[in-house]
Amino acid sequence: MIGVECALRVILLSYTPNPERVVASAIRQCRSIKGADQIYSELSEEDVKRLIRSCIRQGHLSPIEHASFTFLIEGISRVASHQLVRHRIASYSQQSHRVVDLSSIGFVIPPTISDSPEAENIFKNLFENARKCYLKLLELGVPREDARYIIPQAVETSIVVTMNARELLHFFKLRLAKDSQWEIRRIARRMLSQVYKVAPTIFEQFKEHL
Repeated sequence: MIGVECALRVILLSYTPNPERVVASAIRQCRSIKGADQIYSELSEEDVKRLIRSCIRQGHLSPIEHASFTFLIEGISRVASHQLVRHRIASYSQQSHRVVDLSSIGFVIPPTISDSPEAENIFKNLFENARKCYLKLLELGVPREDARYIIPQAVETSIVVTMNARELLHFFKLRLAKDSQWEIRRIARRMLSQVYKVAPTIFEQFKEHL
């Protein structure tokens, strides 16, 4: 086979330290003569929560942008990554299939296919044929960047993604919806579970999806 079926991994690599306190300080400074640094040290935990909830309720979301989160996302298909990068207010660094050898890379199988032995066999046979063709093209001197054209979209990829909290709110609203595609919804749930641990007030509207 061209590889093994992939397991999704989502890791929160980095984030703004004390993201909710940073956001709350920015909110309060908008209507205060004090600097954000003084406000940052004076706010109580209840103040932080109250300010964030009021800000989100009123739709005054620009201060939410001061918190950002960086994720490593592995074991997703090119189908999913194409959906992910449509969210334009974000930064992406994706594994390059132009230079990475795809002869033994993994793949993602949709549950509707893996649940059927016959459908799964068709799917895996296609990947085996694609692998053989890919290797043959390389033997013929075709560069990897051109041989990759034959690889199906289910091929595994990895990507590093950075979004600010405002864009994540938008992302979760769209990608946690019941009518969103199954793989991107699964990715969004994993991302939510990571950021909720460090910024629960900002993302509390989506806690039902945890």
